[in-house]
Amino acid sequence: MDTRLSIGKIVRNTLIIALVFVALGISWNVTGVDFPRLVRDLPKGRNIVLAFLTPDVVTRDTTTSTVSIAFPIPCGSAPEAEIPSSGPRLVPSVNCAAEKEKFTLEGYELEPDSEIIVRWKLPGERVMTAIRAQSNADGYFKVDMEARPIAASVDNVAASLEVDALTPVGPFKPSEAVHDVLAAMFVTIFMALLSTTLATIVAAPLSFLAASNIIKRGVVGTTVYYITRSIFNLLRSYDPLVMATVFGFWLSFGAFPGFLALSVVTVASLGKLFSEAVENIDQGPIEALQATGANRLQTVVYGVVPQIVPDFVSYIIYHWDINVRISTIIGFVGGGGIGYYLSQRINGFEYSKAGTAIWAIVIVVMAMDFLSAEVRKRLT
Repeated sequence: MDTRLSIGKIVRNTLIIALVFVALGISWNVTGVDFPRLVRDLPKGRNIVLAFLTPDVVTRDTTTSTVSIAFPIPCGSAPEAEIPSSGPRLVPSVNCAAEKEKFTLEGYELEPDSEIIVRWKLPGERVMTAIRAQSNADGYFKVDMEARPIAASVDNVAASLEVDALTPVGPFKPSEAVHDVLAAMFVTIFMALLSTTLATIVAAPLSFLAASNIIKRGVVGTTVYYITRSIFNLLRSYDPLVMATVFGFWLSFGAFPGFLALSVVTVASLGKLFSEAVENIDQGPIEALQATGANRLQTVVYGVVPQIVPDFVSYIIYHWDINVRISTIIGFVGGGGIGYYLSQRINGFEYSKAGTAIWAIVIVVMAMDFLSAEVRKRLT
């Protein structure tokens, strides 16, 4: 009989291991794991990571000098420009081009060591940025271009290739990104603080209704207990991103719907934690109070509250820390704060400014983690 049990156990364990490997294989396929592609695309990822690691922190005032040249698209649709032989000038490899034709553009004797912004100035006076470059110490740059169909000549008037040379001057100072990130970070911190405060006010009294040792007595108490627990579980099942999206469509996007989304989710989470803290209290003081004839309210006030205050404060500080992190994520769906700023910069391919926001988030999260750890240490 022992042999049969042993064989059955081996077979069961073998089947469990086989099922685990099957599940892992299915997971591998449905997630499209492609490590060779990860290696092939390292150059692309390297440029993005380097931009994140070099945040836009300081800047200098700049002077702008502009040079332009008419460039007919297609050839013969407008007069071609005469290219000067000296001074700041633009020299395309061809004087005109067909639509989508490739050509190179060179700049000579521009401002040295300057950021170069190349753009199309269309016949209707609209402007479209094409590419960015950097001039060397001699004021020279070279870029590859394409004749855009949108830059086609209109009524014998050609579009122009226009170049701004932005030359830094004066001392270094905090960049505009730093000011924007600080403002957005303050919104995030106080949005998390306000949502945690509101959630605490709502969750603290409700937690007693979800604590079995306090309320689960009789038919009414048991019903209240299960209803409160069910509400907490229902609200906790929704991700903050979902709640932020719902409130965003309801109230339009901004910090207010983000605050409401955080509050709803935090009420459920704190309610569960608070109720479990109440259930884990020492029954000795409660029994002593009941033996002296204390009623239910007196028992809670003098026997339960003093025991749960340290845990409650610890959970509140911890959730403020959590909400700061979550609020950076719900900003991606329009919830306001630093997350919204970060999503805008990433969508605009401004990775250095996005790096400024990421580093600000890292610093604030580390500070909040240290603060919450110190508070919890002093309370225990």
